[in-house]
Amino acid sequence: MAATMAQKKQGRLRAALEHASGDKRFKILEVHMKKHLFRQDALIEVLHKAQELFGCLEDDLLLFVASKLKLPPSRVYGVATFYHFFTLKPQGLHSCVVCMGTACYVKGADKILAAIQDHANIKPGETTPDNRMSLLTARCIGACGIAPAVVYDGKVTPRQTPASALGQIRNWEEK
Repeated sequence: MAATMAQKKQGRLRAALEHASGDKRFKILEVHMKKHLFRQDALIEVLHKAQELFGCLEDDLLLFVASKLKLPPSRVYGVATFYHFFTLKPQGLHSCVVCMGTACYVKGADKILAAIQDHANIKPGETTPDNRMSLLTARCIGACGIAPAVVYDGKVTPRQTPASALGQIRNWEEK
């Protein structure tokens, strides 16, 4: 059993390294790791660069990083899943982040989120099948004075309602 698992791991690692050979982004990432002297304590910086280059941290990319930094894949995966900045799935063309902090929630963030979920037929953390929009939630974005706030493509928008949020999403759909 252990031998079979080790063979599977070696096969996945070999596939990840072969996949890396033809993609310039892997070379750029390797140069970035070299800049950090392949130090294990540079893992977060390396993951940031990997996500910047690839858009998300898929399994083969995490295995590549683990191999190059000589870290167990479980450590790399653990760091990638612990921090909310990192994403393991491809994101949509547009992003919609609904703040669920206390002030926003009290002023109707749950209704905004429900309206978006019903309209787009996705849950928080998911992307629409056409990859046009990713729906996310945040514990608090620190914009309590303008609650409820929603972040559309990185821009904080104040005093949202279900209707205004759906208006923004429909606007994206028309483009």
